Amino acid sequence: MAIAPPPPPPLLIQSLTLPLLFLLFLLPPLQSHFATSPTIELPNNPTTTISVVDFGAVGDGLRYDTIAIQSAIDSCPSPSPCRVIFPAGLIYLTATIRLKSGVVLDIQEGATLLGGTRLEDYPKEQSKWYVVLAENAINVGISGGGVVDGQGLKFVMRFDERKNVMVSWNRTGACLGDECRPRLVGFINCRNVNLSNFKLRQPAYWCLHIVQCENISIEDVSIYGDFNTPNNDGIDIEDSNNTVITRCHINTGDDAICPKTYTGPLYNLTVTNCWIRTKSSAIKLGSASWFDFKGLVFDNITIVDSHRGLGLQIRDGGNVSDITFSNINMITRYYDQSWWGRAEPIYVTTCPRHSKSKEGSISNLLFVNITSTSENGVFLSGSKGGLLSDLRFINLDLTYRRWTNNAGGLVDYRPGCQGLVKHITAGIIMEHINGLVIHNVNMRWSDEPLRQWNDPLDFKSATIEPENAGNYVILSNLYASTGRWEDVRIIRELMLEKVVIKEPGRSWIELDQILHTFHASNCSHERIVN
Repeated sequence: MAIAPPPPPPLLIQSLTLPLLFLLFLLPPLQSHFATSPTIELPNNPTTTISVVDFGAVGDGLRYDTIAIQSAIDSCPSPSPCRVIFPAGLIYLTATIRLKSGVVLDIQEGATLLGGTRLEDYPKEQSKWYVVLAENAINVGISGGGVVDGQGLKFVMRFDERKNVMVSWNRTGACLGDECRPRLVGFINCRNVNLSNFKLRQPAYWCLHIVQCENISIEDVSIYGDFNTPNNDGIDIEDSNNTVITRCHINTGDDAICPKTYTGPLYNLTVTNCWIRTKSSAIKLGSASWFDFKGLVFDNITIVDSHRGLGLQIRDGGNVSDITFSNINMITRYYDQSWWGRAEPIYVTTCPRHSKSKEGSISNLLFVNITSTSENGVFLSGSKGGLLSDLRFINLDLTYRRWTNNAGGLVDYRPGCQGLVKHITAGIIMEHINGLVIHNVNMRWSDEPLRQWNDPLDFKSATIEPENAGNYVILSNLYASTGRWEDVRIIRELMLEKVVIKEPGRSWIELDQILHTFHASNCSHERIVN
């Protein structure tokens, strides 16, 4: 699908370059944890080749070929290697089919595996609603250059230019509202999963779902979902380890690449050389985050026309560490606020989903060689426990300008937490951070009127250590130096509210070229005119 290029770069009227001058704390070098390609342990047995046509598949797209396809799969001499061929030029309509160890679906270019749209096409258990499903299998996959199509548009109850209203199969309460729809392809508790050179089209819900798997290779896979359909995620990696995703093209309404942790940790994920477009997050860790994420690398990625670029959305007590984002070029823009995201190029948040949720920590993040053009700034938010630490921004080129008519001026904490909160837009908004290094970061603003833009760096008052009076004074002085008197008043009132008393000493503030000095035990407040 051809994507119109963004408007040409504007003339620039404001810029800010930040060399190695902004350190909240000196950090040790970050350790990069690049996952190597998983080792797929293929047996040495000769590969059996079976055609679904030989088992009675007609491929007219009207009559169900489920029995023929499943019979072909079941005839494979598992666990020996077996390729089940879907010959080109045909459309194979099917209910859920199940893979077993050793089986690779070879959907040839020009062939389509078409998912059914009836509730009876899927198992009774909602968690098993997939067009293609593999459970507890070894050495399985899909290849061949063809298409797996979920007929997602047939699940739209009402088309809406903001967000489609979807059909719900919620009969038992096992799933939430209109999220009760079948996924396209799922691998659950599998080992050595190899997915290469095929296309996934029009999922009704999530597109490719990897759950509790080990050693996964996903390469040269093209994913397309309707841009107005909610929850049609591209690739969801859940509780799985040793995964490589490379040379994938993902164009979906909802999150494109989304690691999650429900029942166990997620380690060693590498994503390289991918192209992404989404109305949600191009890359998002979470929001399901009950267990840890560690050793993730995202490199050489192009993100266009997306609502959020690089996102960490930690809500359930899991910890995140040793994550690298490098060599990424992106364009982020506003869409309707019913979609999570506020055009942020980088979004890092940790806060409890609700009152009973635990707080997860985020540490050791490296953002290096990042270029973006965005309608909003970077948002970094820890929690009151000070659980966001050790971030590095190195060699970033951030251009800010508006080109859509969607409203700005909101900070997005969803899901849970504070929801959407009004706040003046800034180049980087930060709160509750313990350790941030910014080196060689260039921010530019376009030549149009700067609507609702704040300072390049904006510390929300929550960033202040609650008992450190010096930090209150420093932040108050920073606001005063830029004429933000309302923020000065808020900081001073916060000190009174928390009964924070500045220790005896000496401080100063310069206002209108007059230096006001403050000395311990001296109420004169000497003024020196420059």
